Amino acid sequence: MASLLDSIESPADLKRLSVEDLGVVAQEIRDLLIQTTANTGGHLGPNLGIVELTLAWHYVFDSPKDRLLMDVSHQCYVHKILTGRRARFDTLRQLDGLNGFMLRSESPHDHFGAGHAGTALSAALGMAVGRDRTGGTEHITALCGDAAFTCGITYEAMNNAAESTKRLIVVLNDNEWSIDKNVGAIAHYLNKIVTNDTYAHLHAQAARFLQRIGGQTALKLAHKVEEGLKGLVAFPSTLFEELGFTYYGPLDGHDIPNLVQTFRFLKEQDHPVLLHALTKKGKGFDLAIEKAKKYHGIAPGTFDPVEMKEIEAKPGVPTYSQVFADTLARLADKDSRVCAITGAMPNGTGLDRFQPKHPDKYYDVGIAEEHAVIFAAGLATQGLKPFCAIYSTFLQRAYDAIVHDVALQNLPVVFCMDRGGLSPDDGPTHHGLFDIAYLRCVPNLVHMQPKDEDEFADMLYTALMHEGPICVRYPRGAAAGVKIKASPGRLEIGKAEVVREGTRVALWGLGNMLPMAMEVADALGKDGVSCSVINPRFIKPLDEALLRECAGRAELIVTLEDHVLSGGFGSAVLEALSGFGARVPVVRIGWPDQFVEHGNLPALRAKHGLTAGAALAKVRAALAGRGERAS
Repeated sequence: MASLLDSIESPADLKRLSVEDLGVVAQEIRDLLIQTTANTGGHLGPNLGIVELTLAWHYVFDSPKDRLLMDVSHQCYVHKILTGRRARFDTLRQLDGLNGFMLRSESPHDHFGAGHAGTALSAALGMAVGRDRTGGTEHITALCGDAAFTCGITYEAMNNAAESTKRLIVVLNDNEWSIDKNVGAIAHYLNKIVTNDTYAHLHAQAARFLQRIGGQTALKLAHKVEEGLKGLVAFPSTLFEELGFTYYGPLDGHDIPNLVQTFRFLKEQDHPVLLHALTKKGKGFDLAIEKAKKYHGIAPGTFDPVEMKEIEAKPGVPTYSQVFADTLARLADKDSRVCAITGAMPNGTGLDRFQPKHPDKYYDVGIAEEHAVIFAAGLATQGLKPFCAIYSTFLQRAYDAIVHDVALQNLPVVFCMDRGGLSPDDGPTHHGLFDIAYLRCVPNLVHMQPKDEDEFADMLYTALMHEGPICVRYPRGAAAGVKIKASPGRLEIGKAEVVREGTRVALWGLGNMLPMAMEVADALGKDGVSCSVINPRFIKPLDEALLRECAGRAELIVTLEDHVLSGGFGSAVLEALSGFGARVPVVRIGWPDQFVEHGNLPALRAKHGLTAGAALAKVRAALAGRGERAS
């Protein structure tokens, strides 16, 4: 039996339906979201919560002429379904399939790409000003989750909006969550608005309330409320009004007729407006409501889409994130200086395991990475040892603070960079492929990467004992599966580990690339080529003494890293060799100088030459070339 959703290939098709039909479409979209993400994984909870808001927007506005920007844009699945990509929706997050975020190259309806929070309002303001300068008439809407309002960039944009344009629509999608429960004064402020007794009985009291606080002008608006904008109110004393936005709300973000009427009203306004919509993250799927944190973003096979029941996960190797949190908790048991900081990512970084054990040593600062780093610097000046747990890709946002506020002052802040390396299914916005390049040029910083979880524990202990800024990068997903010793040991800064002795080829396999280095060495050994294998441990300072020794006896040095080649670990090796005049050739294995797409890890490694077979072929070619030159 054909569904209404089957008839929608574009927003124009949606507009042919009645407002009443949109409720049916909403349910069909929820069914599709649940069925698809059970197989592909993805951001299920946020998209279930934004179905009606997205439907109403596309029903009233005209994409791609009118612009819809989403913050963070992991809530874009409904938008993609309505803009001609429903037939390909089962390719979500797969290699060569649909990206899990807005992607300008994917569709003209994806007006601005975003995988980091807080960008939508600034970009929307830029578009609005550009429209005004060129005489355009299109509407610009920034649809922002409430977590984006813990991000300083959002307020930087709001500070400039009223003086820059007369027409800008901001929708605050308030579900009280980012990945975890929102924290801080802004979250409390929004809750205060929502729980105000006046708002609880808004429809019956709107005229009297508005007249009392806003006079006759507000009373006229109240008549508009009575005419059809039920549940909508302008509240002049809010923070948003002080920043130049007329505030409307809060209203039910799942009430399609009211949303449609409201968007039509907002289209006619000639000043920046902010609509506060209340939504339920995970709406329509009990598991996603009951376990909002887990079902924010899920892996394939998390639940059975037929039985609508959770699939029990089999016990496995702990993730590096879990190892980090558990090790840090043990360190905090013995050292009162230890404290942990996250930027709204307690679940992603594993710190939700640390917080119950040491609630007085745990700080979630919201989506505010720059603040997190400077806050950590302040803690360090007071004799504390802050461990700042931020994904490699998100730490990019705090680069100035790392340089200016931590490294320049040589403060003992520990940067724990989860997702150091490829973050496969999420794609280029989330890959942690640049931190070696952007950190190894900073004076005073130590940078390291472990080969397994036991060495990771040693590095965290080493970081605790180090009197200066120090970084550790580690990959997403399961650790190596080795046993962690009872008490971690302190590593000598800048000292690599020789895993295997050899003479002709020296393979330096950084962190999670060490197993590949061993595999290449084994294959070369069958060719009669003697290989040494080095676990570098330290990116900075590099073990130059060992590197010099390798350069003196080896015909070839090979570096392997889960990072872009430009400015990465292999570049550091080349620079060091050049510094002491070594002429040994170097083969570098790493990611290319491009933004790597999304897809599963084996497929991406095969496509871009980060496999043992591809590395072996390069090494053999290099050895053969040296032999030809020698003859």
